[in-house]
Amino acid sequence: MADHMRDVLSLLGEDVSREGLIKTPDRVAKAMQYLTRGYWQDPEEILRSALFRENYRQMVIVKDIDLFSLCEHHMLPFFGKAHVAYIPDGYITGLSKITRVVDVFARRLQVQERLTTQIKECIQKTLNPMGVMVVIEAQHMCMQMRGVEKQHSVTTTSDFTGVFREQKTREEFINLIK
Repeated sequence: MADHMRDVLSLLGEDVSREGLIKTPDRVAKAMQYLTRGYWQDPEEILRSALFRENYRQMVIVKDIDLFSLCEHHMLPFFGKAHVAYIPDGYITGLSKITRVVDVFARRLQVQERLTTQIKECIQKTLNPMGVMVVIEAQHMCMQMRGVEKQHSVTTTSDFTGVFREQKTREEFINLIK
């Protein structure tokens, strides 16, 4: 990857032998490996590693989960907050595992819509709760730095299963994350 980055810098007209750029290709390669580490992690295994039988059937919400990802169209960052809720049906998981699932999917080349759905589907499949809901609010650098250059736009996506199909349950979740 570093060799390819040297080529990219040269194609941009840069002198890859100048002091400030000598280590840049290696740094970029390491950064990309870090930013895309989600490809080598199993989010279902993360949830299963802290799975507990519990007779709790009320909403569990982990909100304001910081997320950082790379847009697959421009490989520019998007960042924001994820809010995740589920209503257990016999099993709960460690709260930190929910945040780790968000990170695993965010640390891949993404679009926000798919990211929202992947988080929801993973929790639904692994925990088999009565329902899952995910809301993501994010700012996209591909919209802020290039293209339309809208500095303060926020994109919100949501997806849900099960009991969250009921408007009353969705509204409770939305009110609790405000």
